[in-house]
Amino acid sequence: MTHLFSPLQLREVTLRNRIAVSPMCEYSSEDGFATDWHLVHLGSRAVGGAGLVLTEATAISPEGRISPQDLGIWKEEHLDMLQRITAFVESQGAVPGIQLAHAGRKASTLRPWDGTGLVAPADGGWQTVAPSAIPFKEDFPIPEALTETGIRKVLDDFQAATIRARKAGFKVVEIHAAHGYLLHNFLSPLSNTRTDAYGGSFDNRIRLLVQTVEAVREVWPEQYPLLVRISATDWAEGGWNLEESVKLAAVLKNKGVDLIDCSSGGLAAHQQIVAGPLYQTPFAAAIRRETGIATGAVGMITTAAEAASIIAEEQADLVLMARELLRDPYFPLRAAHELDDDSMQWPVQYERAKPRKVR
Repeated sequence: MTHLFSPLQLREVTLRNRIAVSPMCEYSSEDGFATDWHLVHLGSRAVGGAGLVLTEATAISPEGRISPQDLGIWKEEHLDMLQRITAFVESQGAVPGIQLAHAGRKASTLRPWDGTGLVAPADGGWQTVAPSAIPFKEDFPIPEALTETGIRKVLDDFQAATIRARKAGFKVVEIHAAHGYLLHNFLSPLSNTRTDAYGGSFDNRIRLLVQTVEAVREVWPEQYPLLVRISATDWAEGGWNLEESVKLAAVLKNKGVDLIDCSSGGLAAHQQIVAGPLYQTPFAAAIRRETGIATGAVGMITTAAEAASIIAEEQADLVLMARELLRDPYFPLRAAHELDDDSMQWPVQYERAKPRKVR
């Protein structure tokens, strides 16, 4: 039986276990640059035993940031600190990964502890873009509908960011196509009312994401895995749904995607989410079962038993954890002890604190 602390092979990259650090925005950059905060934040989770350590949503362009304080990878100057981070993460036995993102119509917003709402142009904000000129909600400005030239720029920016990710030392790339950001905007009929080749039918609405995967895969080394995060449902009537997610996953599998990271929601302000422990895991299970592609489960997974059950019951191949790893960067080490698994190696510097079995 596959278990939480068994290795996961994705192409030529092996994760030491099935626990991944889910992308979590830190809102602690200036002009996109990583800082010591990012080194300590990501590095401590590698020390704590995670198999895969993913960065926060990392903007492919300045206008692709969620907030002015988002991490970025749109210029060569960003690479020095990112290289330091990936080297440290790898030195601790984890695999460094990066999530590449464009925030679309939910860009140019205040970071959480500065309040809510948008950053005005006078305060460093910018014009947002989307497939259609439909705001996220009433108090958001109307985004500019992307032209074909604008779409081409998005694709070029994703590709250039991927090349930089390779230079920075990342071994996994994840494309962010969830949570109401740009690529998700194109997928959902609630935010995409275009009448050209990028709107209307299912094939048209997935076109930009498919082209993004193609652009990334073209320059991403063949031996390195490519992940895509999706919102499996909009939790809103008339929106993107699980049936479409299954169809999309089958397409992406044929385009060289190795794992679908299954989240949900974030696109519609009127969404009706039914949340609870493991509430998104059935999405990962359904996509895995119907398409045969590897999946990742995420969302209110907080205990060792919950994480272990997802893998043991073959609902997903990877467990991505966010808030629980904020509370406890060493969750994997603690979980291994709770599950009576001896395979996890503690950092030699921390060995003297390792719990011992009572015989």
